[in-house]
Amino acid sequence: MDPLEDVLSLLDTRSHLSTSLAAGGDWCVRFSPPSGVKFNSVRRGGCLLDVEGEPGPLVLAEGDCFLLTRRRGFTLRSGFGVEPVDAGPVFAAAENGVARTGEGEDVLLVGGRFSFGSRARELLLDNLPPVIHVPAGSGQAETVRWALDAIDRELRQRGMGATLVAQHLAVVMLVHVLRLYLAGRPSTATGWLAGLGDPTVAAALASIHAEPARAWTVAELARRASVSRSTLAARFKAAVGRGPLEYLRAWRIELAAKRLLQGGEPVAAIAHAVGYGSESALSTAFKRVTGVSPRDYRKQGHR
Repeated sequence: MDPLEDVLSLLDTRSHLSTSLAAGGDWCVRFSPPSGVKFNSVRRGGCLLDVEGEPGPLVLAEGDCFLLTRRRGFTLRSGFGVEPVDAGPVFAAAENGVARTGEGEDVLLVGGRFSFGSRARELLLDNLPPVIHVPAGSGQAETVRWALDAIDRELRQRGMGATLVAQHLAVVMLVHVLRLYLAGRPSTATGWLAGLGDPTVAAALASIHAEPARAWTVAELARRASVSRSTLAARFKAAVGRGPLEYLRAWRIELAAKRLLQGGEPVAAIAHAVGYGSESALSTAFKRVTGVSPRDYRKQGHR
């Protein structure tokens, strides 16, 4: 199992496309902190991006896109010295799927957001920087541009199922953006996502995700990664921030949490399915991580 695919699937990753924004002349639009992960792509022209708490501005050129992974307000603008207007009224006045501000349509942005399940912050988002910028000029961004071009085409042509197709394409774009981030991540990054950038750690992660209920040992995982036990332990801890078996235990809890919310499967059956010998063993481990028992977690819904 591909760990990236595994986690995105576990988190119920979904895309929600928003109204496009056309702008011209001197303009400045202020956005409230978004829910989920916000993304925008500059399809025409260019502008500046300011994000609360981040140094800026970030210059966005035609073809660039960005992900905003934190719940922070942000501003898109043509330049300096322009009084901002709130995005709410601008988008409320949209026509034919396009909101307009300023004078003219020299700039066009398409965008939306990604929503995730309740564990997304710890599993994915905390391991990402607040803003991920993908410049159009980088050769690695070709697949991202392809997805964005396809989204743009679907939204303009409005064929049968266009919205659904565009939403799935947006998830494809998210996967490629995360791949680009991994390819260029700083060496100081940590977390399971950073571990995917180390071939040795990635091999161990893939083994864990393929058989999470297996009684893995560090020695067995090291053999899968073709390194010594000590090498795997050190590299895994340096990249992921925890040891291989600690990660395995945490991942089993995530799988159990997902199954608890999916239906009425007995807790004992879930325990055995994710690698625990008994319901009591799962309950002890589950409460240590989430703060509640499996049964209470199910009752509360945790979404």
